[in-house]
Amino acid sequence: MDLSALRRHYSRDGLRREDLPADPIEQFSRWLQQACEAGLVEPNAMVLATSLPEARPTQRTVLLKSFDDRGFVFFTNFESRKARQITSNPHVSLLFPWFTLERQVAITGEAVRIPASESLKYFLKRPVESQLGAWASPQSSVISSRSLLDAKFAEMKAKFKEGRIPLPSFWGGYRVVPHTIEFWQGGGHRLHDRFLYTKEAEAWQLARLAP
Repeated sequence: MDLSALRRHYSRDGLRREDLPADPIEQFSRWLQQACEAGLVEPNAMVLATSLPEARPTQRTVLLKSFDDRGFVFFTNFESRKARQITSNPHVSLLFPWFTLERQVAITGEAVRIPASESLKYFLKRPVESQLGAWASPQSSVISSRSLLDAKFAEMKAKFKEGRIPLPSFWGGYRVVPHTIEFWQGGGHRLHDRFLYTKEAEAWQLARLAP
């Protein structure tokens, strides 16, 4: 396979500074809404990059479950690899790769745990099977077989067959408080449009970057 021959011509409208609001959260909301309306698969999927203590990066895809002026929220097991790495180094990055729309949004910031009350509010909205899955999976741990995982799920299903399933103490949300937010729009001749918002003294500064 000759990967060097793969080409895509970016033909959508560009991104202009005069079209951008002062608040990047507003711009993100616009683009996310458009990604949803375009029927993209998992438009709220984002690549989360964390790092090991020796500064080696790792990545995985997680789902954005809420966002506002405070930041971007996702949920996980607090004993997972990503959570352990966040404890060691809370500086993370997020990437929304909306290829169909020829767009990307890249975010850097600090991940902080949200209050348990907020995690509980979301947990109760999850399907019952997903609630049980949070209890059943020792996320990121080595397991001997799939059958072991299925047996643990069945055990939790029997344990919590009556009443409300409680929020696990080892499960909850993180909010990525953004320091920078970059919007990337594909452009012709590889002259893409890139705009970087940087938080400085509680205000957002905006700059155009060369592609």
